[in-house]
Amino acid sequence: MTEATNPPDLTGPKKAPLPEGIFPVGIGIFISGITSYAFFKVGQLALGKEDFKPIVALWFITFALVPGFLIPVEQEIGRALAHRRALLQGGHPVIRKMVPLAFGLAALLVVLVAALSPLLTSQMFEGYWIITIALIFTIIAYVPMHLSRGIASGLGRFVAYGTIMGVDGAVRIIACILLWQFNVTSVGAYAFVVALSPLIAVLVVFTRGQTRTEDGPEATYAELTPNLGWLLLGSIMAAALVNAGPIGVDILANSSQAAMVTAFGNGVLMSRIPLFLFQAVQASLLPRLARLAAKEDHVEFRHGLSLLLKLVAGVAIVGTAGAAVLGPWALTIMYNGGLDRRTLTLLALSSGLYMLALAVAQAVIALHSHRWVAIGWLSSMVAFCVVTTFASSDLFLRVELGLVAGSAVALSVFSYALRERMKEMI
Repeated sequence: MTEATNPPDLTGPKKAPLPEGIFPVGIGIFISGITSYAFFKVGQLALGKEDFKPIVALWFITFALVPGFLIPVEQEIGRALAHRRALLQGGHPVIRKMVPLAFGLAALLVVLVAALSPLLTSQMFEGYWIITIALIFTIIAYVPMHLSRGIASGLGRFVAYGTIMGVDGAVRIIACILLWQFNVTSVGAYAFVVALSPLIAVLVVFTRGQTRTEDGPEATYAELTPNLGWLLLGSIMAAALVNAGPIGVDILANSSQAAMVTAFGNGVLMSRIPLFLFQAVQASLLPRLARLAAKEDHVEFRHGLSLLLKLVAGVAIVGTAGAAVLGPWALTIMYNGGLDRRTLTLLALSSGLYMLALAVAQAVIALHSHRWVAIGWLSSMVAFCVVTTFASSDLFLRVELGLVAGSAVALSVFSYALRERMKEMI
């Protein structure tokens, strides 16, 4: 039986640099991004910069850990469903195989958090055990979210993907505003807003039937997970790198610098505006490249990737220049400042390099070179740690340089791997 979703038309126009689905996904991610900035703003209005610091730590630890473990599941679901979709095969057996695996990975992560809970609570969450409990709930809540996103991506249901992203962000900011307006100053209440909003988003698409799949040939783990170990290692390191800045500053800062940690988190969030937009491309990029690779359409693979990388490079340059020119003014408007032009420029540069590395990594994954993706992201984290340790004694500068170095190393490794794989396609 075939999927209800129509297969993509790969015989259509060949010159579009952007994958299908970018606009509905982009709308959802735009809402998610705007509401993330608003959540930081409203949360700091409600709690103050110092008291909001545990929520900043929760936010960046969540996105350093959870995507690292669960995005590989999402990507493998998307890749496998896209491959079956190209062959007009139903994908429900794929989901049956991946659900227990996803919850198993989440269980490992929960055990890890539980084991480290005394350290996390005292060093990162300012002694608030409720934040650690919220982190555990967040891990569990993000499992169905990543499963649903993988289904939506693989089956070309990009409106559903965008809906998940948009509803998650909308629920989070609406709940945060309500807490603020009712003068709620409990840190735990704001933490659980982060933890529970993904479940509402999944419920919306589930009730609309947008996560439904059709039956098909039985799936095997050989079909789904031949490279999952490499992909998992790479994803964990990639998620760690993109969130390493605020976490690193938090670890290196002393007890009197809580406001500085929050300010740095604000700056990181501002520097990610281009990266938020790139997520719309990323969500549909891997399935599209996987279908082209499966059909051995090497000409279109090269052409589309070339145009896409030029676009991403242009966005990275504009984002870095924008941070240098407008960054301090924008940060003052949004979060009452706290960072200088150098910091915002270096953060934007690292974000742009990271975005380019992600784009090249997606092509490397589509060409089944998962090992190189793991090597690249692992090397990037090593570079971050080394540069942060030895580059400077300045709290912010050492982390900024570490982020730039880590992203540059990842991009270099992926570019080498892509060139070698492309040579084999000639």
